[in-house]
Amino acid sequence: MNVLLVYAHPEPTSLNGALRDFSVKRLEAAGHAVRVSDLYAMNWKAVVDAGDSTEHVPGTAFNASLESKRAFANGTQSADIAAEQDKLKWADAVILQFPLWWFSMPAILKGWVERVYAYGFAYGVGEHSDQRWGDRYGEGSLAGKRAMLVVTAGGWEPHYGPRGINGPIDDILFPINHGVLFYPGFDVLPPFVVYRTSKMDAARFAQTCDALGRRLDELWSTRPIPYRRQNAGDYEIPECTLKEDILPGQAGLGVHIAK
Repeated sequence: MNVLLVYAHPEPTSLNGALRDFSVKRLEAAGHAVRVSDLYAMNWKAVVDAGDSTEHVPGTAFNASLESKRAFANGTQSADIAAEQDKLKWADAVILQFPLWWFSMPAILKGWVERVYAYGFAYGVGEHSDQRWGDRYGEGSLAGKRAMLVVTAGGWEPHYGPRGINGPIDDILFPINHGVLFYPGFDVLPPFVVYRTSKMDAARFAQTCDALGRRLDELWSTRPIPYRRQNAGDYEIPECTLKEDILPGQAGLGVHIAK
């Protein structure tokens, strides 16, 4: 299988760097082909701007979504965007690895998503009507592929527990898992999270690698998070709201997971 690891940490000798190297070796030893997009090493441009299209006319108004749509359709995207899209097409599974900074992904990785997920590639695809509202949330151009987050966090695991002050880790990662990954069609696996990164000694690092190795070995057998598919009958279309007879009276992020 083909695995793309999109890696966002500025220090190669960090814990993240060691985990990245471990993952590549483990996957390759199992016979998988691995490609790494090391965003800091690539000096990835994080901001969306007119330079993302080679046909933008200087001096004219820049509309991010419309220019993205036109550039993708016409093959006039900047070369770095097209290269990352080709990697996504190549991959059977994608791993996003990053430190949890201010309750989200680093800005450089967010910028990778914003630029690579072009209109017509990752969003704005499919029929929009009274029966369907696009090919998204379980459908789309990346359907049939798997994705998983590998996340490091400085805080204690209880801080991210059901009653932890930081909020449950599944809620914090919901916009990434459900929005960035499930939206364009990925089957999303439960995240692998490492806590208290500043308290990592050799013994704990070995335990962490053992646990991560098992997750990598099971990349194609792990049951995905059972997010509800938008066009499978659970939602009113075109409102895209959960039908009243499903979990009546309940709300919140959890209602979008079929338990």
